[in-house]
Amino acid sequence: MPELQSNQLRARCKSMEFTCKTSAELSPLEGVVGQPRALNALQFGLEIPDKGFNIYVAGSPGTGRTTAVSRYLKELAAKVREVPSDWCYVTNYKNQFKPTALEFPAGMGRVFVTKIDKFVEAARTSIQRMMESEEYAQQREEVTQSYEAQRDELTEEMRAKAQEAGFVLQGTQTGLLMVPVIQGKPITPDMIPKLKPEVRKQIEERRTALESELRSAFRKLRAFERDLREELKQMEEKGVRFTLDPLINEIEEEFAGNEKAVAWLNQLADDMIENLNEFIGRVPQGLPPELLQRLPSPEDFAKRYKVNLIVDNSETEGVPIVEVTNAAYNRLFGVIEKEPRFGAFVTDTTMIRAGYIHQANGGYIVIPVRELLLAPASYEALKRSLQNDEIVIEEPVAALGFLSVKTLHPEPISLKVKVILIGEPLWYQQLYQLDPDFRELFKVKADFDTSMDRNKDAVLIYGDFVCTLTEKEDLLPLTAEAIAEVVDFSSRLADDQNKLSTRFDVVSDIIREANFYAKKARKKTIELAHIKKALDERFFRSSLYAEKVREYIKKGVILIDTKGEAIGQINGLSVLSLGDFSFGQPSRITATVAPGRGQVIDIEREAQLSGPIQIKGVQILTGFLHETFGQDKPLSLSARITFEQSYGGVDGDSASSTELYALLSVLSGVPIQQRFAVTGSVNQHGQVQAIGGINQKIEGYFAVCKEMGLTGDQGVLMPESNVQNLMLKDEVIEAVEAGKFHIHSVRTIREGIELLTGVPAGQKKVNGSYPEDSIFGRVDKRLREMANIMREHNRPAG
Repeated sequence: MPELQSNQLRARCKSMEFTCKTSAELSPLEGVVGQPRALNALQFGLEIPDKGFNIYVAGSPGTGRTTAVSRYLKELAAKVREVPSDWCYVTNYKNQFKPTALEFPAGMGRVFVTKIDKFVEAARTSIQRMMESEEYAQQREEVTQSYEAQRDELTEEMRAKAQEAGFVLQGTQTGLLMVPVIQGKPITPDMIPKLKPEVRKQIEERRTALESELRSAFRKLRAFERDLREELKQMEEKGVRFTLDPLINEIEEEFAGNEKAVAWLNQLADDMIENLNEFIGRVPQGLPPELLQRLPSPEDFAKRYKVNLIVDNSETEGVPIVEVTNAAYNRLFGVIEKEPRFGAFVTDTTMIRAGYIHQANGGYIVIPVRELLLAPASYEALKRSLQNDEIVIEEPVAALGFLSVKTLHPEPISLKVKVILIGEPLWYQQLYQLDPDFRELFKVKADFDTSMDRNKDAVLIYGDFVCTLTEKEDLLPLTAEAIAEVVDFSSRLADDQNKLSTRFDVVSDIIREANFYAKKARKKTIELAHIKKALDERFFRSSLYAEKVREYIKKGVILIDTKGEAIGQINGLSVLSLGDFSFGQPSRITATVAPGRGQVIDIEREAQLSGPIQIKGVQILTGFLHETFGQDKPLSLSARITFEQSYGGVDGDSASSTELYALLSVLSGVPIQQRFAVTGSVNQHGQVQAIGGINQKIEGYFAVCKEMGLTGDQGVLMPESNVQNLMLKDEVIEAVEAGKFHIHSVRTIREGIELLTGVPAGQKKVNGSYPEDSIFGRVDKRLREMANIMREHNRPAG
């Protein structure tokens, strides 16, 4: 149970010359510090082309995972010259609810858009010019005159027959009216009832005969008009087709290799001819005013001929790399926008918008897994896209299966993309266990560690990281002593003298804050004092609660003794975490015993304030009692252990050795020196095991002792296996060097109880007993007495 020396309390980086490389001198991955395993997995996952080998990058925030992915993707993209295709959506004239997707080589999508826009404008102008030409007017006049001559001939013939039958034909708004003629004069309808019955009968008979002939003639007239309209329409279509063909042929020649685009272009021409009135803005005759108001303008109608270029890679170099910041369904997979019109929301092909997945098609997409899982429908839609190798744009409510709305259903686009999810290891474990699809789609895991080995090469690389940060963010350069302090802080973050933390976000923030203090002091470099000030200020800003706890201890509100001795009472150490800040504080642990049935009762557990690991720790120390003292007698005790003045949940086993010391004290009747605080877990064989938060625990107890007055004999008992984790503050180290504070490492409960009581623990004799004056001897004696009491108590009366 040696007392630790100051050189064991912290690893110190010697001030050395750091030859900083600029960002231009660093290779794309050289700045990704201390992650060889993760980079190997990342390289494999990005380069293998097989389906399903998408990547999950696991690691805590700030470990360089996003930087590593970004840098490696840029390096990989620079090697690939093949640029993925452009994608367009156009109106499907056979089914306007299902827009057609067209694929073009990179850059040709924009060309196609321009060509079609010019084609539509040229087509409208050329058609109007053709229709206004004298040649077209003459042809139309010739056709019209031919049919009008036939119509006039038939009409004259009808009038002659009517006259022969004693009638005259008069034109009205509803058609031709047969008016009887008597003595060469037409008679009005009101005169007919005044005629003699036989005259009326003759008129009716002649009318009936004439109507039959007139109906036949009217049918011929309607046929003439129908034939005229049809011939005029055919002539018009022929003229329009003749006008459009040269314009279409020019585009077809340029896109001859794209059969789907050429076929759509011909469909476009057919639709123009079919909807010629709307295209050129010719208003049909006879429409009511309310319908005239709803007719689209030629410009609005021409939207059906617009090409919607949703993916434009004309300026893309290499493969696209898309880093997603918002994984909402609409952002990821695109959206069909709508606009209000005449009291309703309407849409068309030009309102289809691409998502991140479209932009990344043919390349790589990086998605934060947390945002992906929190966005409704996004994760399931991503899986479907990867499984089916296609991108489907649909309404989110339809994707969720809640509601089916009548809207556009664009043709799916073929998908070839490598997906990189970035998230914490817990998300990966949950998805891997609960979702079989995830295992098939994300077969590569790149695991980023929170620490790296500390050696000379690693320290130099860390120096490169610091220099790259200062160059990138235009910070002041660091002196060698300042970089050394940053390296030491990194080891403290890692809680290990032989490790460096890869939580670069925290390290970077310290450097940024130190840069602020250096500039404020008008220095040209960031010096050691500025780094230390940044660390001290960072602690001070978050330490209000820790100061309040120490204040309550000093006032006696929270009972903690740092001198004297007491039986069954000991100072335990725990760590409180408050988001970005954690600190250590002492807690009084007490134990009481009485004869009983071999139970060690954790009062926290009885009050349902104890976590499962805390409960396990109590069971383990019970196992130690049985192993050490229960081989020749039943343990007939009832012990109770508690954290005094603890009103919240307690978990963890780092106080199990402390609780055992309190039990041994109360069983032996030997007091524990209250100048000590203790931490460490224990196994059933009495070995003291490593715990977490050792630096915060020691510094927390030191702060309490300093507040209440250092006596020169106060200190901490800690597991020997935690010595390598010590990265204590200078203040604590200086107190140890001055003999004002002491830190002892122990390997076993025997070593610890001897230091705490000043009494030997005692070695077991051949006969199984312990020396009477030893701690274990006194415990063994007390347990025998309790066993006898219980035996007498349970003996039948009489």
